[in-house]
Amino acid sequence: MTGTEEDKRLQNEIEHGKYLIEHGAGETWNWESPAGKLRWKRRVGMLKNKLEAGSKVLELGCGTGYFTRELVDTGAHIIAIDISSDLLEEARKEVKASNIEFMVDNAYKMSFPDDSFDHVVGSSVLHHLEIHKALSEMYRVLRPGGHITFTEPNMMNPQIALQKNISSIKQRMGDSPDETAFFKWQIKRLLRKAGFTSIRVIPFDFLHPAVPPALIKTVSWIGNAAEKTPLLRGIAGSLYITAGK
Repeated sequence: MTGTEEDKRLQNEIEHGKYLIEHGAGETWNWESPAGKLRWKRRVGMLKNKLEAGSKVLELGCGTGYFTRELVDTGAHIIAIDISSDLLEEARKEVKASNIEFMVDNAYKMSFPDDSFDHVVGSSVLHHLEIHKALSEMYRVLRPGGHITFTEPNMMNPQIALQKNISSIKQRMGDSPDETAFFKWQIKRLLRKAGFTSIRVIPFDFLHPAVPPALIKTVSWIGNAAEKTPLLRGIAGSLYITAGK
């Protein structure tokens, strides 16, 4: 990717931040419906799983702070970055704690020294980025023995595949122009190439945010069974990604 292409991609994400503020970030990200809130809560648990009080954590692409407000409860020192100053302005309003610091920063060239963080975490952010540069920077700022944890869209899911590859659907769903999704094998290979070890990529989530409240319990039960079924689990909506340095 040339410098001009990279600049254009970053500008697209800055403009997307303005779109999210105008249209409602939670609604666009599908976190506000009853089913969406359950999906959000599950991701919170995944991102917090390895965090401990006193550790230093980088949240990549924090947006309006939907996950940040839960991460601070771990007692870790959180530095939350995003390329969009508009989204960070909202995040600062929503999350006020002594152990959080918000910063505008570029995921391709972060302003932190090598080996700065015990953990790097994020939800639905890597698929917005030029992944090779982002993974290289994450590896650089992560301390030896540190971990990364992300939840990202799964390209094997039929709806995700349509949404990320057909521009008219992508636009209608409120996606940014450059965002995509990952295949399990693809992100594992990219993580290995960047130097990460102990890589785990697990498909999860069959609960669609549009599921009516009366059906959530039934659909969740079916989804939990599907996640345990070989082949079928491969088309779940999301990927749970962890790796170490």
